Amino acid sequence: MDDKTRTELEAAAFRHLVAHLRERTDVQNLDLMNLAGFCRNCLSKWYRAAAEEKGVALSDPEAREVVYGMPYEDWKKRYQKDEKKPHKHDGH
Repeated sequence: MDDKTRTELEAAAFRHLVAHLRERTDVQNLDLMNLAGFCRNCLSKWYRAAAEEKGVALSDPEAREVVYGMPYEDWKKRYQKDEKKPHKHDGH
């Protein structure tokens, strides 16, 4: 497989993962972190880091909006269920 095709397939898989996470608002970030070792915020940090590697300036809020499909604060207000438990993101 050539690099262009591999990149296109990886991009398609990423878009599918993001769409799936946007649909599954019932799955909390804490659940993802506990079960998979990453969450939506980790994914947004990886996205921002990839942008920076390409010389594209992207803030954390902008990267989170790519993953969440809305501003992070809006998502938290609508969907976050348990705000009592702290959720630390180290960007794996």
